[in-house]
Amino acid sequence: MPKRPTTVFVCQECGAQAAKWLGRCADCGAWNSLVEERATEPASAAAVSGHRYAGGGSEQGAQLYADIALEHYPRLTTGIGEFDRVLGGGIVPGSMVLLGGEPGIGKSTLLLQAAANMAASAGPVLYSSGEESQHQVKARGERLGVGTAPLYLLAETCLEKILEEIPRVKPALVIVDSIQTVFSLKFQSAPGSIGQVREAATQLLFMAKGQNVPVLVIGHVTKDGHLAGPKALEHVVDTVLYFEGERHHSHRVVRAVKNRFGAASELGVFEMTAAGLRAVPNPSKMFLAERPINAPGSAVLCSVEGSRPILVEVQALVSTSTYGNARRMASGIDQQRLSLLLAVLEKRAGLNLTGDDVFVNIAGGMTIDEPATDLGVLAAIASSVRNRVIPATTAMFGEVGLAGEIRAVTQAALRVREAAQMGFERCIMPDANIDPSERGSTGGCELIGVRTVGDALDALLS
Repeated sequence: MPKRPTTVFVCQECGAQAAKWLGRCADCGAWNSLVEERATEPASAAAVSGHRYAGGGSEQGAQLYADIALEHYPRLTTGIGEFDRVLGGGIVPGSMVLLGGEPGIGKSTLLLQAAANMAASAGPVLYSSGEESQHQVKARGERLGVGTAPLYLLAETCLEKILEEIPRVKPALVIVDSIQTVFSLKFQSAPGSIGQVREAATQLLFMAKGQNVPVLVIGHVTKDGHLAGPKALEHVVDTVLYFEGERHHSHRVVRAVKNRFGAASELGVFEMTAAGLRAVPNPSKMFLAERPINAPGSAVLCSVEGSRPILVEVQALVSTSTYGNARRMASGIDQQRLSLLLAVLEKRAGLNLTGDDVFVNIAGGMTIDEPATDLGVLAAIASSVRNRVIPATTAMFGEVGLAGEIRAVTQAALRVREAAQMGFERCIMPDANIDPSERGSTGGCELIGVRTVGDALDALLS
């Protein structure tokens, strides 16, 4: 038998292995992603049995579906309403939650606040930090007002030592900050490598399921906004949350991209203050607080994130290009979607934008990717081109097709209700979304149905 190689080269993007170093991964095509790691020996039967979930029914083998009793565990609330909303009502016992975000965005602050609240209500909480010492964590905790809650701090990066502390503390919640700093003694590769991250996530998952203890782990993201380390980590955990925000804005957004126990795409809004993160119960009011009145190129869009309606301002600026090629720049919406909408404006509405620079921005640093944003973007661009002001009491939503038609979107009633509550008097929306029995006005808000881009622009700018 050929001798087993002592080292392998593992792609940090997809996990593919190679016997020698390659400049480009043969599986995913990523450049300079292969890192040398020591090859592991095949797992023994004893090792495999140690990976089973304690109390998970593996001792008796497969069970008949009808014989399995349902177990209902009450969710553990974090004491932060916006965070609980994103989680689907709280943390499910035995679940594993991954919170990703850029360094310095406030992930540790959010979880330390949640840890203090849960320690005061549900019992001891174990907070393991691999990036800060216990004194550094306590200094931040004093600023956040942690108090005397039974919160255990552990400055450790060794996975085995973290797991040893759990039976001693018997926590109601375990927090690991961050998963990229944790390493296992079974591997000789550096922390953050795909082997280390996969092993740490797997062992923490076994512990969570076996002991019915929820685990919150922090993960850093790359420059592209993706979680650093293996993408497969997102498939291991039960819930994946992204912590977003602009450094120049005080507000932060927690967005759920995967949730086995709640709605995906749910969104929670926070404001960063000197005393930590403060939940924002009315995001629409905050995003529209600094909206200019009687300014061309400004439109109010009715968006829905998960189950929450949010009104945001779409800003557009169209100016004659002073360079050879006209520029198209987008912030908060997809760049390719902007190019498509500009083509529709030129072809279906007769607006010539060939020699103009077009800049579109979602005010407040929000990122929206749903199709209902199309009508708001078109309205803002047309308003800037024609130098016509959209009435301040008008909101809108709708998807735009390539033929210039305005297509229906989901949760139209929820969007209209939010606009009416915020004091808007008119709502421009797809005609197909208007119930014949509700034509005219709903909650003091006049509903105007449009079928084409031309109809929408006439209703907005005439």
